[in-house]
Amino acid sequence: MQISRDDLLTSYRKMCTIRAFEERIHKEFATGQIPGFVHLYAGEEASAVGVCMQLNGIDYIGSTHRGHGHSIAKGCDPLAMMQEIYGRRGGLGKGKGGSMHIADISKGMLGANGIVGGGPPLACGAALSAKVRQTGGVAVAFFGDGAFNQGTTLESMNFASVYKLPVYFVLEDNGYAESTASSWSIGGHHPVRRAEGFGIPGERIDGHDFFAVYRAAKGAVERMRAGEGPQFIHIEFTRYYGHFEGDAMTYRPPGEVQEERKYLDCLKFFRGRVASSGLLETSELDAIDQDVAKLIDQAVAEARAAPPPAAEDLTTDVYSAY
Repeated sequence: MQISRDDLLTSYRKMCTIRAFEERIHKEFATGQIPGFVHLYAGEEASAVGVCMQLNGIDYIGSTHRGHGHSIAKGCDPLAMMQEIYGRRGGLGKGKGGSMHIADISKGMLGANGIVGGGPPLACGAALSAKVRQTGGVAVAFFGDGAFNQGTTLESMNFASVYKLPVYFVLEDNGYAESTASSWSIGGHHPVRRAEGFGIPGERIDGHDFFAVYRAAKGAVERMRAGEGPQFIHIEFTRYYGHFEGDAMTYRPPGEVQEERKYLDCLKFFRGRVASSGLLETSELDAIDQDVAKLIDQAVAEARAAPPPAAEDLTTDVYSAY
């Protein structure tokens, strides 16, 4: 599998942006200036980027409560995202949705979702529309190991199979459904076989390896565009922070996260592979790191200075006229 130099640079920039965005949100949330709940995606970057690098402007994704990474990978503006998380009027949802409701339909991002298992039905709707209108588009349903036991997810898989919809079911298994180990909670202990029970082909992938995700997603999206119906992938990785900001993570063994950061970091793996193989220069990656750091500083500064929604904004965007 060959990945162009431009795509490698774009992929690293997106992964780096997600990591820097989430690390900064972690610090900012501790100041008390960010309202609501926040669920961080740090450590999972290769999944969102590896999948979304296969998509284009006619494709859609349905996300989860842990949606910052998916949003950035699909092309949402980090500056407007930061304002939304801060509850500012210039945010993607005009400051009224916050972290769990970031959406940008113009980018094909159907929204983060506070409902566990709420994304797959949306992805099915987008895929059904694409099939009926013959746009050639596909839809991706990102969901976690907890959502894999939800009826909405399983019904969506059945619906997509019956109607042969171009839906990519992406199970992001970070090991814990809040505090419950996925190794215990998923009956049968083999998600790919569960998907195959619906007639949906799938595979299991190491989510710390960007190139493995990229390869698997590329093949799946190509098959969906060719009319072969829904596909499934079980991506295993780890999250560096708690289920939500403030989670003490008492269910995780002491030192687990530190070990994972040291030995299971998709950005480190990516840098090592492209540098050792001569695909990219380390200086190029360092320059991206610096650009991203400036972008995140700008995003936070603008969010802090931006005005909140006005009182009259309360009754806007409630209904949509068709």
